[in-house]
Amino acid sequence: MTHTQKILVTGATGTVGRQVVTELLARGHQVRALTRTPENAAFPAGVEVVQGDLTDPDTLAPALEGVTGLHLITFGGAYFAPLETGPRILELAHAAGVRRVTVLHGGGPSLLEDAVRADDRVAWTVLMPVEFMGNALEWADPISTRDEVREPFVSRLSAMVHEGDIGAVAAVALTEEGHGGQEYVITGPELLTVADKVTAIATARGRDVALVEMTEEQAVAQWRAAGHPEDVIGFLLEAYGNTPEVGRTVVGTVEKVTGRPARTFGQWAGEHADAFRAKVGAR
Repeated sequence: MTHTQKILVTGATGTVGRQVVTELLARGHQVRALTRTPENAAFPAGVEVVQGDLTDPDTLAPALEGVTGLHLITFGGAYFAPLETGPRILELAHAAGVRRVTVLHGGGPSLLEDAVRADDRVAWTVLMPVEFMGNALEWADPISTRDEVREPFVSRLSAMVHEGDIGAVAAVALTEEGHGGQEYVITGPELLTVADKVTAIATARGRDVALVEMTEEQAVAQWRAAGHPEDVIGFLLEAYGNTPEVGRTVVGTVEKVTGRPARTFGQWAGEHADAFRAKVGAR
């Protein structure tokens, strides 16, 4: 059993940040959540919410007082620009006595992540999750209103991960020994096709969902109509049509680090079933 520690979570209102907060609380630790707009933050009782901005590192100095662990993201500010303030953040963290740092990999090269990896004064861990199960929420509207999903590349495989498991791995790395200098690829426990995911959602909500396969051209037209920029469309085509091996390979990081199995997509679907239930008046 680890003793109670105080951890500063940056990006605390984000998809993963909220899970890091939740997991730390569940493990009995004190949590300080950093946000640019504390008045808009809604956290469980017991979370200390503080104001700060990663693009202005000196605003972190008060927030770092008395913390032993620090969770970082690689983007910051109102426009989520790549952070260039890593060295200063780490100087402040070191001065405050921070011993452990986790950084959520942003999907590509990052000056902040580079700074963390180069720092030998703290036990750092890079978290590299694959596709989030929460991405399936983009189907909430078509499923709840039309009982259908329209997707290209329906046989593509994903080892998608429950966001709570990313939070759990982070919480352990921030509070326990033995995770310094590690790069953790974090996946779910199974490989899923689009059809597998649709079936799991249908089961969870208690109503069938039709899967309609689009051609690549139809998908591009749909994404353009939705307002996606061309670079995003290019990324989607590559990610879905040629999923990198790391995104379709199950690894046992969650169980190895946390001591319990990774959560399944069926579990995730059950937790979010209401988002997919048919809306009143929907066809």
